Amino acid sequence: MTVTDLVVLLDDDGQEIGTAPKSSVHGTDTALHLAFSCHVYNRRGETLVTRRALDKRTWPGVWSNSFCGHPRPAEPVIAAVHRRAEHELGITLRDVRLALPLFRYRAVDASGVVEHEVCPVYLAVTDDEPDLNPREVVEARWVRPEELGAGLAATPWAFSPWLVLQAEQLGLFEDDDARKRAS
Repeated sequence: MTVTDLVVLLDDDGQEIGTAPKSSVHGTDTALHLAFSCHVYNRRGETLVTRRALDKRTWPGVWSNSFCGHPRPAEPVIAAVHRRAEHELGITLRDVRLALPLFRYRAVDASGVVEHEVCPVYLAVTDDEPDLNPREVVEARWVRPEELGAGLAATPWAFSPWLVLQAEQLGLFEDDDARKRAS
């Protein structure tokens, strides 16, 4: 097994306690592990939403934030963000900044697979148009943040649970009533 097949395991305090094969941390009994999410914007202020590949183990075919991933052991998270932007979307990022350093969630999909992650959330800008990796992403769209907020409020089940939670914390919902409906 190579380092690329491993994820970083965490204790309840978010401290690194070891590694595990990536294939073992997305099942019905998922250990807490380190991940990240990134929301990419273009110069028009639109955000890129992506639809997860249909053969993804968790939330296949669901709309989500621009991209997510797992840093390799000893890999700085910011390096993993750049690596996955290129791998999933074929884009180069600039102005990358940490927006939600302590974001953490646990969610169970319809098949019973659990996501359980400490998942810092980044915002970034690109001048590129995506060139999708079909193993990761089947569709992508640039949308205005307020349009995304309205969609999340109206149909939260159509999106990944982490996107719904992140959008609330990032203030993407249009108003308090929309935020309450999505909760």
